[in-house]
Amino acid sequence: MNIRGQGQGPPPVPAAAAGMMDGIGVPVAPNPINRKKGTGVRAWLLLDSSGQKQVVEAGKHAIMRRTGLPARDLRILDPLLSYPSTVLGRERAIVINLEHIKAIITAHEVLLLNSRDPSVTPFVEELHSRILRHHQVQGAAAAAAASDDFKLSKVYDSEEGQSREGQDEDEDLDPVGEQVKAQSKQNGIQNGDGMKILPFEFVALEACLEAACSVLENEAKTLEQEAHPALDKLTSKISTLNLERVRQIKSRLVAITGRVQKVRDELEHLLDDDDDMAEMYLTDKLQQLHSSSASSINDDDVDNDHHNQLDVDDSIPPEISLEEGGAAASDDDNQHDDDRLLVGVSRDSRASTTYSTTTKHLDVEELEMLLEAYFVQIDGTLNKLSTLREYVDDTEDYINIMLDDKQNHLLQMGVMLTTATLVVSAFVVVAGIFGMNIHIELFDSNITGNGEFFWTVGGSAAGTIFLYVVAIAWCKYKRLLE
Repeated sequence: MNIRGQGQGPPPVPAAAAGMMDGIGVPVAPNPINRKKGTGVRAWLLLDSSGQKQVVEAGKHAIMRRTGLPARDLRILDPLLSYPSTVLGRERAIVINLEHIKAIITAHEVLLLNSRDPSVTPFVEELHSRILRHHQVQGAAAAAAASDDFKLSKVYDSEEGQSREGQDEDEDLDPVGEQVKAQSKQNGIQNGDGMKILPFEFVALEACLEAACSVLENEAKTLEQEAHPALDKLTSKISTLNLERVRQIKSRLVAITGRVQKVRDELEHLLDDDDDMAEMYLTDKLQQLHSSSASSINDDDVDNDHHNQLDVDDSIPPEISLEEGGAAASDDDNQHDDDRLLVGVSRDSRASTTYSTTTKHLDVEELEMLLEAYFVQIDGTLNKLSTLREYVDDTEDYINIMLDDKQNHLLQMGVMLTTATLVVSAFVVVAGIFGMNIHIELFDSNITGNGEFFWTVGGSAAGTIFLYVVAIAWCKYKRLLE
């Protein structure tokens, strides 16, 4: 049992533990989960819209509450599971799983899962620089819009002060002034060159698409540079080493083609579905949701005023309304009942269509142009890989033709050797006959001498050669040999 004496404070904390830094130079946010990590707690790199970086450790449920994503969407980003390239648009976030990039994009921040991977570090730097530029441009555009609104309001107020006598003319010019102010507010989301600034989620999405497409394109170029020399060597000399190199190149080609094809199919699916593209307008959906909530509050105030006015109208004594006629009074009562019914219906319909107005009727032209640009790039990479695949297939066909030709030559040689063996066997028969232990006058050297022996051997050899020539000529006549 350890007893700590009075006056003794807690043990000193090491300096390295006091200022924890991440591997990429980002301060790690203090989190009580660091003391005892639970299941599914991972390090996430958080980049907000102002460009600030921070590494936080959070579990699945914390990310779900922060982004509004279901568990099945977070399962796509799990590094322990193998999921193909996917781009999902949800109500409050965009899920990105492209090659080495696993991120969640919201309207105000980006959450990266594998930020400590060396292959992701260049992407993190590029994304950070883009977010900083976007923040600076957006701030400059907002300042310019505020100054324009101030100038317009000043000029409008001076003109209104000079023309107070002609109020009728001012009332006619009021819509024009409102239109100018609305146009100036609309120009507030544009930069100095008049080009519209992309929302934050599109800036992050563009960085992810560019990084993924660039990685695939670089891999395709590297493979192409390695494939052509290897295929040329295999064409000139068929060897085991050259065949092994081409086999490895073909395996890499099939793998890269599948990855590129999946990214291309994902972009094509998004381009074909306007609803999926509309889901990715996170900033616009937030603005529409805020505007719809504000308008609903205003409408409720108007409805309450109207309802109070109806109650006041109902409180009018019947003898006052009957002075103008009973028919008119009954018509007013029916009209009041219809107004009450319309007010109730409008409240119910407004509550049911709040979410639909935030996701529909959005102009997806900006996102469509953005996706088409990278679709063309990834399609060009796929065409390059397809061309390389055709070159590999053509080389394989050429190698197969060469092997078939060599096999045909070997078969022809086999036919010629078999024919020669067959013909030589006839000569062996003659030698076998004369090798038997029988008495023939030809063997008697005292009578015949050696001349008959040489004539017999020479005649047998000549007959064998003649038979071989006749057999080869017959094979060529039958087109069995070239």
